[in-house]
Amino acid sequence: MFTGIIRELGRIAAVDGGAAGVRLTVEAAGTAAQAATGDSVSIDGVCLTAVRIADGSIAFDAVPETLERTTLARLSAGDHVNIEPALRAGEPLGGHYVQGHVDAVGRVRSVEPEGEGVRIWIDAPDDVLRYCVEKGSVGVHGVSLTVAALDGAAFAVALIPHTLEVTTLGALEPGDEVNLEADVLAKYVERLVGR
Repeated sequence: MFTGIIRELGRIAAVDGGAAGVRLTVEAAGTAAQAATGDSVSIDGVCLTAVRIADGSIAFDAVPETLERTTLARLSAGDHVNIEPALRAGEPLGGHYVQGHVDAVGRVRSVEPEGEGVRIWIDAPDDVLRYCVEKGSVGVHGVSLTVAALDGAAFAVALIPHTLEVTTLGALEPGDEVNLEADVLAKYVERLVGR
């Protein structure tokens, strides 16, 4: 379980493997110093298991299911990623409940300056949009964000300067793909009401 509050920007040191699975090695000294083999860590919103920790880096294995449903297959050495260690009991929940189970990949439609921040519109499939409500929560590349607006095919988020500085979202451009996770509480409500 995560909160969507990014704790560190990591850098991809190596991507080894192919369609049958890859090993991602991520340089993230702060997270590596506190992690143990077997710990869950969110990488761009994807919950992965640490399989090796050494010299300020953490290695993770991503299987075909993960590679097909997320943007991880498109990562290469040098890319930056959003990192969040798993929530520990007693820590504050600063964002919203994020599982690290990506629902879909969305595509950035536009990035528009708005005051000191930016407004980003993200085209998303119906499987994500049906859980989006204005002022509700959504996970974008592992970042807990508030839905600012909706249309028939997309949602908008308004990013403050701090978020732009401490996450990879500040580098997004139209056409970029992002991992999306709908609010799990909305999924449970739908399931219960649908019975």
